[in-house]
Amino acid sequence: MKALLNTLKWIILIFFLFVALYPLIWLLLASFKTNNLELQQNPFGFPEKWMFVNYYTAIVKAKLPALFIHSIIVAFSAVFVNLLVASMTSFVISREEFKGKNVLLTVLAAGILLPIISFMVPYFTIIQKMRLYDSLLALILVYSAINIPISVFLLTSFMDSIPRELEEAATIDGASFVQRFTKIIVPLSQTGLATAGTFCFIYSWNEFIMALLLTSSESSRTLQLGIRFFTSQFVTNYTAMYAAIVITIVPSIIVYFIFHNKIISGLTAGAVKG
Repeated sequence: MKALLNTLKWIILIFFLFVALYPLIWLLLASFKTNNLELQQNPFGFPEKWMFVNYYTAIVKAKLPALFIHSIIVAFSAVFVNLLVASMTSFVISREEFKGKNVLLTVLAAGILLPIISFMVPYFTIIQKMRLYDSLLALILVYSAINIPISVFLLTSFMDSIPRELEEAATIDGASFVQRFTKIIVPLSQTGLATAGTFCFIYSWNEFIMALLLTSSESSRTLQLGIRFFTSQFVTNYTAMYAAIVITIVPSIIVYFIFHNKIISGLTAGAVKG
């Protein structure tokens, strides 16, 4: 019976692994196929001829390097702003006692559950009033703001697990409020910061709807929005578009592999406290 359950467990795990990986494998193979006709006649097989020129078309003709730079600026700047605001907010919520603290944390955490589409009109109006429409700064501010609820939730849980005795000892030695934050809490919260930052980076890198809403010109176009322009009214270069999608996936995978240990430990921080 135990062997049967063990076999069933592996069958289920392999099935879900196949479901998760197959679209990525199909996309990678499709990016090397010759044209749309081969995609239709042989959608699941290997390419008859490996067309690396599809990646050349995606990189050179579609001006992907410029879009790549825009996405890097937006993603890293959004992560910096998000972590700066979220870490200070989490520090105050975790360490200070004031009226309405739990209500504030609940309201912030509730923002995780709200659909992104509900923010479209308010953000569009605010960005227009600030005269930031069609700029990278608009995307940086919006992406960092959208991710503040999940970052505050993660960082507050992580900071709660840091012993208060460390701060009390620093206070006795004369550390100020700011020094407690910058020299004790921030260095000890690197795992939580890496977790929140990775989530913010992946969202900012892959986001499409807000980029479509808040930008209009090529000077502020990001990678995900640029892929849309592989289609036109009369023809669509699917193979080059698939090559561009593969290129855009790579940074997210690299970031995850670099920080995956910190992400797992950051998500489980506080799970055994108490």
